[in-house]
Amino acid sequence: MKAATLRTFQTVHTWTGLLAGFALFVAFYAGALIVFHDDIAAWQNPPWHSVADSEVPIDTLIQRLLTAHPAARDDFGIVLPPDRSHAAYAYWVEKGETRFATAGQVGAPRADASENELADFVYALHDSLGLPVVGLYLMGIVSVLYGLALVSGILIHLPQLVSDFFAMRVGRNLKRLWQDAHNAIGVISLPFHVIFALTGALFCLFTLMLAALNTLAFDGKLFDAFAKATQTAPVVAATGVPADMLPTQALVERARAEALASGVTTFKPDYLHFTHYGDHNAVAEVRGLSQRTLGTFGTVALSMRDGRVLQTHVGERYSLNGISYASLFGLHFGSFGGRTVQWLYFILGLAGAFLFYSGNLLWIESRRKRRHPDQPRRTRAMARATVGVCIGSCLAISGAFAATWAAERLGMEAGVPQRVACYGLFLAACAYACVRPIACAAVELLWATAGLTLAVAIVDLAVNGAAIVRDGTPGAWSVLAVDLTGIALGLVFALFARATARRAREGDANSVWAFHGPSREDPRLSQQGRYE
Repeated sequence: MKAATLRTFQTVHTWTGLLAGFALFVAFYAGALIVFHDDIAAWQNPPWHSVADSEVPIDTLIQRLLTAHPAARDDFGIVLPPDRSHAAYAYWVEKGETRFATAGQVGAPRADASENELADFVYALHDSLGLPVVGLYLMGIVSVLYGLALVSGILIHLPQLVSDFFAMRVGRNLKRLWQDAHNAIGVISLPFHVIFALTGALFCLFTLMLAALNTLAFDGKLFDAFAKATQTAPVVAATGVPADMLPTQALVERARAEALASGVTTFKPDYLHFTHYGDHNAVAEVRGLSQRTLGTFGTVALSMRDGRVLQTHVGERYSLNGISYASLFGLHFGSFGGRTVQWLYFILGLAGAFLFYSGNLLWIESRRKRRHPDQPRRTRAMARATVGVCIGSCLAISGAFAATWAAERLGMEAGVPQRVACYGLFLAACAYACVRPIACAAVELLWATAGLTLAVAIVDLAVNGAAIVRDGTPGAWSVLAVDLTGIALGLVFALFARATARRAREGDANSVWAFHGPSREDPRLSQQGRYE
């Protein structure tokens, strides 16, 4: 490769990485946590804290819903609880607005059933930075830049791919060590990063791509064709003839039997969709989760009148469209291989966050003046942004866990405290990184993140330890696993804080990460470079 071409790819890799890096750090750190979505949900609502309506049968919920909102019978859904500490809830569209309600709330439905769920909030941070609609499209653009950074990085390192993989030169040259770590992690996790970039761009920009193709290539006919190609239940018209409906439990069991006969080993229903309930042509669609298959989610459509199977999209009976989408979803979230794959994706998520953090550090180190105490403004600005956004994101998510824990113990709805704690701590961390000396801000924010993460996990474990042992269900062990993971992450942040403080004391005095070294931005430093 010519030197000029190599420099071009290096420039593309650097700037696409920098432009997308901050958003991708948040997405990867939150994504690593959201791999354990159901475990976080169990941590927020342990099995021994059964919520109101958790024991109400599904058929009772449906009857209460249709009594209070008769128009919903034409199209409504029921989200099944993952465990006994959660309640099933219905959702339907009324006057153009989607409504949600448990059995005790059908008279006064809420606008969003997931607003208090910590796991869904962390997912929103991963999916769209917590910004509705705009954030989703922003992350789609970020995923495209991410793909460009991957391609350019591959082209830069392709000739030295094997040597970069095995090189890890530990010594006094910290920039070289960070470079080796950055390259090694990039090479090891390259296939997964390709998957994340591709699926992330497709998920976030799919609607825009569909609209563009509909206008440019399909003469306005794509949306109807796409809807027909991807539907998982037959479209039927109501006859107006009333009929008795089978109990939902019978439908669920019939769907499970059909799914198992289609080649999967497990099928755990999590969602029911009903059309024309009470009519002779009523249809029920049962969606379920199957483990150890790439097409994780599948559906079985049945007649509600007699339980006859109408369509099956599970295992060997998936359509091409269905298996394509299900495979993309499974590859992105690691939901296809049980706990082993979940832990692998968790580690890869944290490694990905480190990849973008280390990329910023390498940019800073490559542009600082090594023999001059006063560093360029752009170098100091990037260092402050890296500290505020990256470490601040970790602190903010730990704050959301803390706020959720406190709200649940006080009997409050957790949605508002989650958001106030998360966004408030993030903004506070960014402001703190702007006003404190850079090295001080990095060390202090790392210690704050370590302390908060450890405190939440240890306090929850102390409060619930006896209940975990007494309950002994998978949900209880999920609570224990979340607490132990929190303790491990807190210890990792503490180790990072110690290492950062050591470098600030003993490293290059002219670095932006040093405690010593006169700087115009910190008036407390004397000409000898020490705190007065």
